[in-house]
Amino acid sequence: MNKKVIWVIIGLMAAAMIGVAWMQVNWIRFSINLNEEQFDNNAMAALNKVAERFEYEEQLEFYNFMNNGYVRSYMENEMRQRIQDGDINVSISFESADAGGDMSLSKQDLINIILTENDCNCAECKDERVKRYGRVMQFNEGLDYTDLVDRLPDLDRIRETIEQEFSNHGLNIAHEYGVYSKGKKSMVIANDHYTVEDDHPQVMMEGYNNLYNSNYSVQLFQGQNGQAPGLLMVYFPGRSSYLWASVWRSLLAAILFTAIILFCFAYTVQVIFVQKKVGEMKTDFINNMTHEFKTPIATISLAADSITSPMISGNPGKVQRFADIIKQENKRMNSQVEKVLQMALLDKRDFQLKLSDVNMHEVIRQAEENIALQIEKRGGYCQVDLEATQPVVQADLTHISNIINNLLDNANKYSSEKPEISVLTRNVPNGLEVIISDKGIGMSKEARKHIFDKFYRVHTGNLHDVKGFGLGLSYVKAMMTAHKGQIDVKSELGKGSSFILFFPFQVET
Repeated sequence: MNKKVIWVIIGLMAAAMIGVAWMQVNWIRFSINLNEEQFDNNAMAALNKVAERFEYEEQLEFYNFMNNGYVRSYMENEMRQRIQDGDINVSISFESADAGGDMSLSKQDLINIILTENDCNCAECKDERVKRYGRVMQFNEGLDYTDLVDRLPDLDRIRETIEQEFSNHGLNIAHEYGVYSKGKKSMVIANDHYTVEDDHPQVMMEGYNNLYNSNYSVQLFQGQNGQAPGLLMVYFPGRSSYLWASVWRSLLAAILFTAIILFCFAYTVQVIFVQKKVGEMKTDFINNMTHEFKTPIATISLAADSITSPMISGNPGKVQRFADIIKQENKRMNSQVEKVLQMALLDKRDFQLKLSDVNMHEVIRQAEENIALQIEKRGGYCQVDLEATQPVVQADLTHISNIINNLLDNANKYSSEKPEISVLTRNVPNGLEVIISDKGIGMSKEARKHIFDKFYRVHTGNLHDVKGFGLGLSYVKAMMTAHKGQIDVKSELGKGSSFILFFPFQVET
């Protein structure tokens, strides 16, 4: 796939993810705003209901007081006399049940309201009488009213009423409440107790900042002129948590699913680039394999043509020479094919280790003899220090030999000048350690991450004579894992590399 197309796809996926995240954020914000609006409406509705109940209870108490025969007679006579003397302003208004509007009363109408009594004790009539006395009490500006605290029910009743109305409106949330007196310009009741008046109102107000700054307050005992002696205030300490409570599950789910999508997106992008890189490495592998096979095929072809030549066919020495060349190149091709087949078996895990007791010192000596000629041609050396006192391990001789040969071959190939290779063995707990080091071109940190990947080859800069398929170290890693061993690498650019192999004495199957 074209790299430009990949980046276009990544850009589109990223834009889609940003769009989805933006929509989720807006949805959560909308839900919170909706919850906040509903909460505010319910809170104000509950407070208004509490204020109405306080006023109704005051009217009921006034009615019961007036229903006392002696008090009623005294109050009626007193009010009649004050009305007739003009001491009471009777230009009052109340809601007319018949007309649906406000109407003014004459002095005689007010006297009739006070004196006319229905003896029926049904709930409807009783309620009408309570309202009638309440209207007189509420709107009659000539009566002397008591203090705001005295007009309210007791503290337990205040708390009970507030709790009940909040519950009725679905507000099961912790709260603080207070009653503010406009006359005293201070809080008179706060959280189930009466406040102590302070000579400095500002100091007293500072103790109830949360209540004073609250947006939830209603007028108490509001009169005809719109004035009220006090306010009922409520503060919700856990309001934010309460509003978030209904959306936090959805929020967590959105975050979780978004994280999963992001992970899958990132993983997909990584896979795309890995597959692209693998594709490039496979292309290089095919090119290398073609080159590796082309050279011996060409050599075999030339040798065969030479043998068939009349000038060569009559010379047994030359025929033998070209026959040896054909045999050597054929062996080389078989070796390359064998590597590819081995990796195919490793991928399928279709191989069986033939375990036996293997003397690692003998394997190393044999491998050193095989590579010695190539190293000496380049003017280098291979130093072997066999310090292990117990060199015998349980292993597959063929695969173990291939591991050592591959690492020595790499040490030789990736040494730009005279190869300087060392092989060290030593015993460690439960096994044997083999260290193969060189002073070659070394590897970068990024290269060290991929050297065991199939088809991967370290870039050699101007060193163009390094050939191979990129299968050697992948094979080494697979075989070390199969033998329950470990392989580690230490390398720096320009300073060489060291491969540390650990072979256990016993392979647990």
